[in-house]
Amino acid sequence: MDERSWAPPRYGAEHPVDVRLAPIEADPRKDCGSATHGAIRWYYLVLLLCKNMKKKPAGRILEDTAMTINTDQLLESILDSLDRIDYVKSEDIPDIQLYMDQVTTFMDSHLASTRRYPSDKILTKTMINNYAKNHLLPPPEKKKYSREHMLLMLFIYYFKSFLSITDIQTLMEPLTGKYFQKEDGYNLESIYNEVMELEKSQVDVLKDTVRRLYSTSQNSFSDASEEEQDFLRQFSFICMLSFDVYLKKQMIERLIDQLPAPDFLKKK
Repeated sequence: MDERSWAPPRYGAEHPVDVRLAPIEADPRKDCGSATHGAIRWYYLVLLLCKNMKKKPAGRILEDTAMTINTDQLLESILDSLDRIDYVKSEDIPDIQLYMDQVTTFMDSHLASTRRYPSDKILTKTMINNYAKNHLLPPPEKKKYSREHMLLMLFIYYFKSFLSITDIQTLMEPLTGKYFQKEDGYNLESIYNEVMELEKSQVDVLKDTVRRLYSTSQNSFSDASEEEQDFLRQFSFICMLSFDVYLKKQMIERLIDQLPAPDFLKKK
């Protein structure tokens, strides 16, 4: 897995954008996986497009043609990057218990490419302590964290970008309660591995959808001036991607609402 820090993309075929979108796309027949991880992918697509619209003074959006994003090249870079989607493989996680400093170092290294900005924090000691405090993570054993702790932290890392703490608690509690430190049958590692493998069949579907939305956006605002069209069409593309995120988030929340609330939440 490429462990370089994410940097503002350069455009053109010679500089493909390395978009490490969410490394999960689950089977729509199982639980809420498809909606959940589809939403993560769309979320990062929208972030990437928005990143390229920020930090430009409004008065220069129409004037500075030299800085205008070539959206066609950006689209192809995104699609190329979808073919290189990767995730933290369970076999890459050390088969020994780790101290907190070692956990944060591992996560920083293996999730570096998911940062939006180089200064973004992947995982901090405060975050880990809060996960345990909020019942998202079982407490460490003698201040050490197992591979199963690491797998749970990876799930939490992806979910927290678009789910509330309460929703993550509700979703993770049965996973932790039934499968943490389980030796026979399904355990956290086997579940993690199977969920991650489900993404591969969805990449082509996602690429086709992105192409279709992009094509639709490029036919919008046909009456606008040529100078305005670049921005307005990119804006419409972002809006269509965002609509998909919004709908999937609604679906995910409805599905989570069908799960039993953890006992510690009932006491509040």
